[in-house]
Parts: sequence; structure tokens; C-alpha cells
Amino acid sequence: MSINLSKGQTVNLAKQDGGQLSRVRMGLGWDTKIVTKKGLFGGSKQVQKDIDLDASALLIGGGRVLDTVYFGNLRSQDGSIQHTGDNLTGAGDGDDESIVVDLTAVSGSVEHIVFVVNSFSGENFSEVDNAFVRVVDSNANDTELARFQLSGSGTHTALVMAKVSRQGGGWTFTAVGHPGNGRIARELEPLALQVV
Repeated sequence: MSINLSKGQTVNLAKQDGGQLSRVRMGLGWDTKIVTKKGLFGGSKQVQKDIDLDASALLIGGGRVLDTVYFGNLRSQDGSIQHTGDNLTGAGDGDDESIVVDLTAVSGSVEHIVFVVNSFSGENFSEVDNAFVRVVDSNANDTELARFQLSGSGTHTALVMAKVSRQGGGWTFTAVGHPGNGRIARELEPLALQVV
């Protein structure tokens, strides 16, 4: 059963039987707003513009970014995190970009995995509709565990979506929703460090 999270809410990443999850997938989905454009001779038409949002994972430990997984670096140094590829438009239903995390293989030096999204094409989030981030159990037919609607359109071009953090012998998932600005993952490192 999936949980709809509010900003700041945290859930344990555990199976229904109480055991720890081993593989999760972070999915990002979005649509672009449909706008009405006036034509040259008084007519109008509805237009939907492509927006290139990029999901990235920043691996943080000891108060610094240790590694970054994004469309230009699809796998973490320890091999535990895999980006499945870049979606340049947001077209289609469901998850537009995904990052798979093998929680059992994440380096012990990593305390947090911070998931960010940025508008590579430079548009701000006032032009984005229906944006969400969700975490699913990759070992259980992609059963959705939690979902966070990335609401609050505004003039920001980036957002810290969520973080996965070590807690005891397991992991927790926290919906963050912290806005910022940047077109590439490296520009979002200070923003990510603020939320851990």
C-alpha cells in the first residue's frame, strides 16, 4: 500500500513483513503545461512545450558530496546506483526518469542519497504540471511504497525532491521539496547539503 507523503514526512524503507528492502527505484514524472497561443489572424491554438528535467542522485557522507549519478554519469563509483537514462521532454505516462538503488551495495561512507531535479533546458517550475517523485520496491514488481507530489510551482529551476538516509540498520525515505536554482547536478550540491 502506497503512502502519499507531505513535505518533510519520513517513512521507513521496510517490507510489509518487517524486513529491509534491498532494491528501490526512484521515479520522477512530469508533464508540461498546455498554453493557449494567439495566432496572427485572431485564432488560437493549444501548445505544449517540451521541458528537459533531469533527475540526479547525490551521495553524501562526512558533510560532502562523494559521488553524483546523473544522465552524464549513469552509475555510481561503487556500482550501487544506476540512472536508467535521460528523458528530454517529459512525454508519456508514468515515470519519465528513474534511478535504481541497491541499498545493500551502497558504500558504508554514504550517509544520505539526495535526489534532485533540475530544468536542464532552463524553464522554471511554473511551466511544469503533475510532477511527482515516487519510490518503488524493485524486487516486488515495482510496488509503489511512497509518492510525493512536487507541488508549489514557482520561478525556481531546481528542487531537492527527496532523500534516502541510513537509520540504524536500515534506510528511511523523506519527502523534501526544497526549491533552488541550477541547470546541472553539480550546481545543486550546496542545496543538497542544506537538507542533510
